Amino acid sequence: MKAIVLEGINQPLRLKQVPVPELAAGEILVQVKAAALNRRDWWIQQGQYAGLKFPIILGSDGAGVIEAVGPYVSDQWIGKAVVINPSIAWGNQEAFQQKDFQILGLPKDGTFAEYVKVPVDNLYEKPEHLSFEEAAALPLGGVTAYRALFSRADLKQGEKVLITGVGGGAATFALQWAVYAGATVYVTSRSHSKINKAKELGAVDGVLYTDEAWASQLQERAGGFDVIVDSALGDSFAHYLDLSNPGGRIVFFGGTAGNIPSLNGRKIFWKQLSLLGTTMGSVTDFEAMLSLVNKNKLSPVIDSIHPLEEADIALRKLNDISQFGKIVLRV
Repeated sequence: MKAIVLEGINQPLRLKQVPVPELAAGEILVQVKAAALNRRDWWIQQGQYAGLKFPIILGSDGAGVIEAVGPYVSDQWIGKAVVINPSIAWGNQEAFQQKDFQILGLPKDGTFAEYVKVPVDNLYEKPEHLSFEEAAALPLGGVTAYRALFSRADLKQGEKVLITGVGGGAATFALQWAVYAGATVYVTSRSHSKINKAKELGAVDGVLYTDEAWASQLQERAGGFDVIVDSALGDSFAHYLDLSNPGGRIVFFGGTAGNIPSLNGRKIFWKQLSLLGTTMGSVTDFEAMLSLVNKNKLSPVIDSIHPLEEADIALRKLNDISQFGKIVLRV
């Protein structure tokens, strides 16, 4: 089969012929129709991710059609259109993932290929209103945003939300989910065009985080926020304490801008703030997110679609931070 293979740190993604995966008990072979890129793929290519191994087929997100089933799996699955939950072996605790938890695409080969094998418990019927490209865009970013907003920050209708760095996959999903939930949403971005696109999706307003006075601009326009969703950390994080309303929740995943700086703990305890770390999502989170999408016919925002052969070009586009929404590969 054709697959996109990463053979080492800082190496390009190469199209190669590799064997079709062999199925073990409880596994299903999916003929991949579309896959989507995540920032995770870029960090792995750069060698800045735990548990590196090479060669590896990247790709956590995917949608396709069931080609074959392994032992102890009903053949009624064959021919079904499915979307893949990339959270493998989350465990029984909703609050956190177990030690054996892993994400599809490292250490196990992922979706940037004509076929991928996954546990049967990680497959769900593709939402009928979504194309394969749209369905492939949904899983990792969608569930990460869902867990951040609802399972961790307990977002309520009518609350005021700030989403930082809008345009990336998870941040764009957070915008969509928060608007749908009836929140008043503001955003930050590095470009006016992304802020305008965010407004088209329902954001009230936004500011450039490259402006020195971005925090005071937000405070003037919004007053304060009940929930702040961040995936960058870095020096800007300290401003979130001032931007939070009493009882506010700051929920974060990722750390593209560095670590959390020194914080004034008095602001945290006096305002009764909660700092909430999060990542990916449980089976419950994924099923709730998928139910939200199905019930309300919601669709992911897609920035661009590329043929599988252009995976390395697509990954470079992901890194130049020009995207708004998900970058997808058509297999």
